[in-house]
Amino acid sequence: MVHKNGIETGKSGYLSEFAIIARKKEFPITYTIIHTIHLYAAFIYGGFLFTDNLFLSKIGQSLTPDEAKKAREAFMKHVRKVVPPALIVTVLTGVYMFTQVFGEIPESGMTRFQMLLSLKAFLGLWLGLRGFLQVYLKIDPFVFKSHRFPFILVIIIIALSQFMHL
Repeated sequence: MVHKNGIETGKSGYLSEFAIIARKKEFPITYTIIHTIHLYAAFIYGGFLFTDNLFLSKIGQSLTPDEAKKAREAFMKHVRKVVPPALIVTVLTGVYMFTQVFGEIPESGMTRFQMLLSLKAFLGLWLGLRGFLQVYLKIDPFVFKSHRFPFILVIIIIALSQFMHL
């Protein structure tokens, strides 16, 4: 399909992120660099949640409670140096990308892309705020103390990132 501005679109008729940026006549390499940084940082954060929920949570099945606690703490000592900054980078780069691709809201209301992107941004901001408060301000996280809920939100965010372009 071709958009009314003459730009190639996906099956749904909505502009791709790159097409939106090209339409704005911005330098797309900046967006590409920010997007790449965002993906790597999200991979670090999501990878930790994956490891924690699927593997570290089971460490007590093979070790005594005291050994499991020591092993987890040894792992977490290194995680705390990398994962919280990766989360902050993910959120900040996500905010930048949001401002670049959201576009104007048509008179008919938000597009499907804009609605899914907004939901994705809300969930990402919630994770970022929760992580920042917990790690940097030592405030207990909102309601949930385990990493299971953030892990589920990351899975939802990944799914939204795929479905918003359909």
